[in-house]
Amino acid sequence: MADTRIPAVDEAALLLTLKEAALAAGREIMAIYEGRIDVTHKADTSPQTEADLRAEAVILAALEEAWPDIPVVAEESVEAGRVPAKLDDRFFLVDPLDGTKEFINRNGEFTVNIALVEDGVPIAGVVYAPAVGRLFLGGRTGGAREERVDPDGTVRDGKPIHTRPVPADGLTVVASRSHRGDTLDDYLKDLPVADLKPAGSSLKFCVVAAGEADLYPRFGPTMEWDTAAGHAVLLAADGAVTDTEGRPLTYGKPEFRNPFFIARGRPQT
Repeated sequence: MADTRIPAVDEAALLLTLKEAALAAGREIMAIYEGRIDVTHKADTSPQTEADLRAEAVILAALEEAWPDIPVVAEESVEAGRVPAKLDDRFFLVDPLDGTKEFINRNGEFTVNIALVEDGVPIAGVVYAPAVGRLFLGGRTGGAREERVDPDGTVRDGKPIHTRPVPADGLTVVASRSHRGDTLDDYLKDLPVADLKPAGSSLKFCVVAAGEADLYPRFGPTMEWDTAAGHAVLLAADGAVTDTEGRPLTYGKPEFRNPFFIARGRPQT
């Protein structure tokens, strides 16, 4: 039988393109962040701004130019009813502005997320937090790293990042700043938690990947574009993301909805 798989994508070239697209989207976002922010609401009542739309347009143009044959599932496009008719074994997931509430509240904890999924697994991703100048990249073969971005857009040399073993004094847990409930407290009550930090957007995956925290449990609704890029970075940094039964979180699910999940670094040794 003929091999019908999409030819392999060069990971270094892929991550460079995703990085450049995320930086360009970040510039669009920050141009609005520094001025007036007008807010509308989607059918599900979640907020939407011009920054979401402009950032997504930049990313989609970059992906179309580089890989026109790979389908793209992007948050604002899905909201507008533009969903690929068929997903191959490889597709992009895009959240142009994850943490829109954080963006509106101007607390800096919002990100640009772009990931490539293959056979249900996020194999490469970029997460960029333009307001705080942190850019995270991760791939299946090249590991994970963080780069710093100056306010003028200069990208500083990156450094490898890795998850850490759980410290002897206990877990540092990151949780959603905008969504928290009794289920999280019940889950944590029997764990050795030393510190619980609120954080916004997909930065929660990245601080676990960078060894700044150990656990990110999520007992609230998320979509695949919210998580795929951070998931890719965490996998590349030797972490894991599973559902509450311990099964790996996968992508390409009906309506792109995630179950509750647990993102973690390395276990204590």
